[in-house]
Amino acid sequence: MSPGKTVLIVGPGFIGWNILDRLVSENYNVTGLVRRSAQAQQIQLSGAKAVVGSLDDTALIKTQTTAHDIIFHTATADHQPSAEAICAGVAERAAQGKSTIYIHTSGTGVLDDGAQGDFESDKIYRDDERDEIDALPDSAPHRQIDLAIVKAHREIGDKAKIAIMIPPLIYGYNPSHRRLSIQIPTLTRFALKHGFAGYVGKGLAVESQINVLDLARAYVVLLHHMESAPADEFLKNPYFFCENCHDTSWKTVAEMIGSGLHKAGKIQDPTPRTIPKDLYGDLFGDDTGAVIGLNSRSRAVRLRQLGWEPKERSMHETYEMFELPEILKEQGLDFQGYQGVAA
Repeated sequence: MSPGKTVLIVGPGFIGWNILDRLVSENYNVTGLVRRSAQAQQIQLSGAKAVVGSLDDTALIKTQTTAHDIIFHTATADHQPSAEAICAGVAERAAQGKSTIYIHTSGTGVLDDGAQGDFESDKIYRDDERDEIDALPDSAPHRQIDLAIVKAHREIGDKAKIAIMIPPLIYGYNPSHRRLSIQIPTLTRFALKHGFAGYVGKGLAVESQINVLDLARAYVVLLHHMESAPADEFLKNPYFFCENCHDTSWKTVAEMIGSGLHKAGKIQDPTPRTIPKDLYGDLFGDDTGAVIGLNSRSRAVRLRQLGWEPKERSMHETYEMFELPEILKEQGLDFQGYQGVAA
């Protein structure tokens, strides 16, 4: 641990805000790069500084990177210019003789096998077996950005320590933040609009999962390890999965949503069914099959070797206790699918 070290979190939202809380409590000097002034006020109330800017403000991101010892990118796994701006800032710090820690957020969408919900795979990827990750196609979701970061790290060398966190399906809720994840809430809003809970294809594809609070703790465990470990360890293998060993089919997710909405009196029949492709616009558009119809199974071997273990409530518990009630509070919802980037 290095209290007093300066930390920049690019995108302290659903994931990053929970990381920020933990780092502030450990006396790190944290700055959050946020999109709006209202978010800046929230971050300041959490004990951090705030800078307002978008992911497209690459000059600002590079400048902020050069001013900080530790960088987290938790905004999205799919914005290459912002990730490259961070790498450029890390390289500039290296040229000045300064070492930097950078943890980038990718996602296990990179493991997508094209199942489109039609079959369950028994293939499970381990993060201590880099060769399997390196063998993933360059065209896989998030992969081009991950490769750009790996290339930049090779060029910078041991003047930096760079890791790529690859979380799976994220669920969970922090009552202090009132932020929701993406996939399960989107499927819930779809069900409220169309009167049934659904899944892609046959709903058989399986994905690993993690509670966002366990994930935030994992980032901090990884950070503490990176502060003392040699840079060569991350040049050899930058990848870290994070999951709770509960792999879940998308049909099971739909059953959870159907049951919850039926008990709440919002739909007549809790039984889920296949979502017609002409309704994908109310989910993730052309990416729907890749986002909620993929097999994506992973094991966080390396984090567990560092002493991290998942401790938080299950997906079903948090959905029933927190996420569904929060979604049901939404008023006047004219839902037309998820509007962000989710590939």
